[in-house]
Amino acid sequence: MSSKNLLVELFVEELPPKALKKLGEVFASTLANSLKNTGLAASTAEVTAYASPRRLAAHVTDVAAVAADKPVAQKLMPAAVGLDAAGNATPALLKKLAALGADESAVANLRRESDGKAEVLFYDSLAKGATLAEGLQKALEAALAALPIPKVMSYQLQDGWSSVNFVRPAHGLVALHGADVVPLAILGLTSGRETHGHRFEAAVDPVVFANADEYAAKLATDGAVIASFAERRAEIVRQLEAAAASAGGKPIDDDALLDEVTALVERPNVLIGQFEEEFLAVPQECLILTMKANQKYFPLLDASGKLTNKFLVVSNISPQDASAVIGGNERVVRPRLADAKFFFDQDRKKSLESRVIGLSKVVYHNKLGTQGERVQRVAAIARAIAESLGGGALVQQAEQAAVLAKADLLTDMVGEFPELQGIMGHYYALHDGLNADVADAIEDHYKPRFAGDSLPRGRVGTIVALADKLETLVGMFGIGQIPTGDRDPFALRRHALGVIRMLSEGDLHLAVDALLNGVFAQFNGIEGFSPNVGALADFIYDRLAGNLREQGYTAQEVDAVVSQRPQRLGDIPKRLAAVRAFSALPEAAALAAANKRVGNILKKIEGKVEARIDAALLKEAAETALHAALVEVVPQADAAFLTGDYSESLLALAALRAPVDAFFDHVMVNADDPALRANRLGLLAHLHAAMNQVADLSKLSA
Repeated sequence: MSSKNLLVELFVEELPPKALKKLGEVFASTLANSLKNTGLAASTAEVTAYASPRRLAAHVTDVAAVAADKPVAQKLMPAAVGLDAAGNATPALLKKLAALGADESAVANLRRESDGKAEVLFYDSLAKGATLAEGLQKALEAALAALPIPKVMSYQLQDGWSSVNFVRPAHGLVALHGADVVPLAILGLTSGRETHGHRFEAAVDPVVFANADEYAAKLATDGAVIASFAERRAEIVRQLEAAAASAGGKPIDDDALLDEVTALVERPNVLIGQFEEEFLAVPQECLILTMKANQKYFPLLDASGKLTNKFLVVSNISPQDASAVIGGNERVVRPRLADAKFFFDQDRKKSLESRVIGLSKVVYHNKLGTQGERVQRVAAIARAIAESLGGGALVQQAEQAAVLAKADLLTDMVGEFPELQGIMGHYYALHDGLNADVADAIEDHYKPRFAGDSLPRGRVGTIVALADKLETLVGMFGIGQIPTGDRDPFALRRHALGVIRMLSEGDLHLAVDALLNGVFAQFNGIEGFSPNVGALADFIYDRLAGNLREQGYTAQEVDAVVSQRPQRLGDIPKRLAAVRAFSALPEAAALAAANKRVGNILKKIEGKVEARIDAALLKEAAETALHAALVEVVPQADAAFLTGDYSESLLALAALRAPVDAFFDHVMVNADDPALRANRLGLLAHLHAAMNQVADLSKLSA
């Protein structure tokens, strides 16, 4: 059966720019997959997605006009039920066949097959393949239903009575199979071969397609529209780089802004604008943000990354004289920059310290009090951490930074641009004459903000960031706001990973349990607060395990180390390296299996087994040999462990393989004599403790 290429386009009013890329991908993939599932499109058919501000479209290759008939095997009933003793059809079987559109003549052709319990009757038939009109109608409906639209709008059709729901009003539908129109109806529209190009620059209106394959080319020539999102984006990048080079700078790198601008224009035209140099006295983060967020401009940076007074505009029109467009954009951006300058000047009239008292009027959480109360807790936590890590000036700076860290929330600049919290605090702290480490800490206490983000620059910033994240984690766990499934409204998983990264990458000499207990103590007296150190510790170690697996460590290696709950997270990379080196030893598998066996034996004993050994009760040669080996090996392993040489500590254990194997081959642990049994259990407890200092080696047992 011959096949042709298919083109479907839905022409609409301007679609949400931040969602356009995803809308185009989902529309095309859902449409194509639906056609493949019904047999209308080949499994190897290629699908091309198109998405511009006013259209969603898909081009699918190798689509048939009618799907091939499909063999269908219908399970009917057990043969004993469908046929009588003479082999004739029972009324139950005839009724079932009638429901399938068959009559008694089909009985002779029924297939018999055992299902493992009894012989069953099957009716084999051919299901007629769907026509393209039928299949494409369903595929289009499925594609629209699958679009990730959080909210739809209801609008009235031209008849004045009917209304439909969609993300934006739809005004046209194209459906071409080769050169033929496929009859479809959706959203009050019927399909044809016409669409509309650029609002102002289309050479022809309407744009008429002779066949499905000329869609992109004809829309570009007659409609002045680059239909492909990817091609339009690439063209914008090309023009941005060319314009920036001519202006002696480089455009700011922002993929999200690039995607949004691509979704705002149909045929891009990049222009260069500029503003007064006096605005460069404002922190460049403020200017960059206002140009990007409010105007969708690309600020230009110089070779050192410093903001210049030029910016790039991605226009949707290409007039012969672009001066009016450039001038209009320059006039629009000027008040935005003036506002930023005004906010900056006004904010500096008050010190950060003078704003702290105002935080007592800002609600943080209805169960955890105000931001002012939270700041007091964070400051106390920061002070305690600083005392553990160094004391002296570090304590004073950490406490000062913690007290001032949230003060910029009450500034005009952060009120206008919440994304600048911390950044503005840094500028205002320097303006107030504060120490640079304190100013850096005010900005950095939000770090790491996301996966892969940098850590705070200095020790003061690390302490305040730790205190801030731990206060959030402990507070939310204490009031029962624990993440479940995909729900994590307070970003506690991100906070936990931030804590893990700072403790491990910073190799801080802080014990996890002691740290959490100290933070929980800051919440004493809060009504309804329930100290839940165990649950939070579990949460942190779970995040740690997941993070380590993402770094490429095996599940066995991670489980072996993390299950021991090492208190200093900075030790974990060394422990993992030691476990990996130990796993490569020829003795590793046997020792891991033995360790697992010892653990299982000890678990079955009621109460804790003390690692006490009476040498006088060592009767068997194998237990005497194991005891002697432990006396020799354990001090070596312990000494290496205490110096942090975990690889050497585990390597020392390799000498235990032979005596451990001999012990289990020749010694009965559960002896009838209670004293003998207790002594042998003590010997195993001593062995177990020696083997599991660095990691739980039983986790390495297959």
